[in-house]
Amino acid sequence: MTIGIPDVRVGHWTDPTGETGCSVVLFPEGTTASCEVRGGAPASRELDVLAPDKMVPCADAAVLTGGSAFGLAAADGVMRFLEESGRGVPTPGGPVPIVPTLALFDLAVGNPAARPTAANGYEAARTATGLPIVSGRIGAGAGAYTAHWRGPGGRRPGGLTYAEHRWDDVVVGALCVVNAYGDIDYGAADIELDAVTQLHDIDLGARMHTTIGVVVTNARLDKLGCQAVAQGAHDGLSRALTPPHGRFDGDGFICAATGSVQADVDVVRLMALAAVTRAIRSVGPPHTRHTTTRRSL
Repeated sequence: MTIGIPDVRVGHWTDPTGETGCSVVLFPEGTTASCEVRGGAPASRELDVLAPDKMVPCADAAVLTGGSAFGLAAADGVMRFLEESGRGVPTPGGPVPIVPTLALFDLAVGNPAARPTAANGYEAARTATGLPIVSGRIGAGAGAYTAHWRGPGGRRPGGLTYAEHRWDDVVVGALCVVNAYGDIDYGAADIELDAVTQLHDIDLGARMHTTIGVVVTNARLDKLGCQAVAQGAHDGLSRALTPPHGRFDGDGFICAATGSVQADVDVVRLMALAAVTRAIRSVGPPHTRHTTTRRSL
């Protein structure tokens, strides 16, 4: 699926091991952004500056990366790429690009020494395009799994996924990396009690899970509105994953608004909820995947 928002580009770098990587979303100039982190153990960078009470008004890009806190180095390369393009907050020393970054833990699924670096982030930014997004085990989703609570023998492939909603001229897209502690909930009414009753046998502190994402919209929102939409993204995560927002998760969402269309923030928030829910539920067997229909929430 191609991102239906002009001038938004996505790029990926995937380690040759196929077990880690990073993904970059480049925003057009003047894009407003904020965030919401609900997991208890986030690995992140440059999120405080996105708070509504902070003075920096815009973000230039967002990075989703594997490698846990080590992988945050990928943002250095994205900053260098943007600096070469003249992007960033003007300062007496030159532009300083704003690149909020979220990381997930994949150090235990392959070679622990394989972590995204600044050079890898630069490459992902350099090759970013507005072409259709390839979902699956690429970029930041290369080392992602779901159902960690079932132990190494029960976990299932996760990955990078994208879904988009349109309402008249308003577009909301959700790029998610699903590396969930629990299961994807495809709409079942009940939690699988067999998994819940086995929790005492699982190392809850293993820190091997986190679901992160970037929600992008063409709506005109201020930072407070972007924060509200990021909160709606977490509501979508809560619908699609059981359990969500664990103390050892780093679940977080960045929301970026390019500002070309006037829209009500509550409508955009609901669209974000729907897009995130659909994106996460698209990870799995083909018969469980959902398709986007106009005006469908």
